[in-house]
Amino acid sequence: MEEKDWNMLTVLHEEMNITRAAKKLYTSQPALSYRIKQLEQEFDIEILHRGNKGITFTPEGEYLVHYAREMQIKNRALKDHLHNMKNGLYGTLRIGSSSNYAHYELPDKLSAFMNAHRNVEVSLVTGWSSNILEQLQDESIHVAFIRGDLKSTGEKILLSKEELMVISTKKIDLDALPSQNYIQYQTDPYLKSTIDKWWLETYNTPMNITMQVDRIDTSIEMVKRGLGITIVPMMSIKDSRLYTSPLKREGEKVYRKTWVYYKKESLELNTVRAFIEMMKKE
Repeated sequence: MEEKDWNMLTVLHEEMNITRAAKKLYTSQPALSYRIKQLEQEFDIEILHRGNKGITFTPEGEYLVHYAREMQIKNRALKDHLHNMKNGLYGTLRIGSSSNYAHYELPDKLSAFMNAHRNVEVSLVTGWSSNILEQLQDESIHVAFIRGDLKSTGEKILLSKEELMVISTKKIDLDALPSQNYIQYQTDPYLKSTIDKWWLETYNTPMNITMQVDRIDTSIEMVKRGLGITIVPMMSIKDSRLYTSPLKREGEKVYRKTWVYYKKESLELNTVRAFIEMMKKE
């Protein structure tokens, strides 16, 4: 198998659909099916079963996917260390970040680093903090920007902490919140748990959820139109016309922390070490 086969198998396993996988791989469905058939003949196995609802991998196919993922990790490590042997900073810095942090804070940091180190490329993936941390653990990325206090065996640096705020177009009466229309948005499990825990401790009654949206930005726009209230990290509030009130527990404000996580051994790579040093100076 070649490097392109490792990528093909992992994408196919993620999508579980040949048409979607072919589109993601920028190839045709017949070409993808033909390459799978070649691998099946080469190893004298059946890699997957095709059905009306998509595909399923055979045990042999699952093993090949596992092997492909391991080889991708080893290949990335090989390239990292070869670049590391050159003078100066070269290669690719692989970063993962929570979506919200990537939207509001990360661009300036990446711009500053890349302007200082012109020969370094940055590969960025975004998503929920829990998923980003998993990618750090399996060494798909070098550095992870995580929101919330998630458990990890690696190193971490506290970058900032921000208040969680109730927002509304009207003056906020905290005692009256349970009667207000609440606009809920999809977010990572840690933030949702923090908000839900504060609410139940404070009111001991469910939220009056009238809207459920997929993004925090959408919920804020709904609030700005006077359609209800929501609770968001301070970072997300860019409109000074909104009324805000911080969450408090026993008189203390409730914060959400932002961390940068990394593995100690990754500091052997010049690019990672330089980036972490920059983060420590923030």
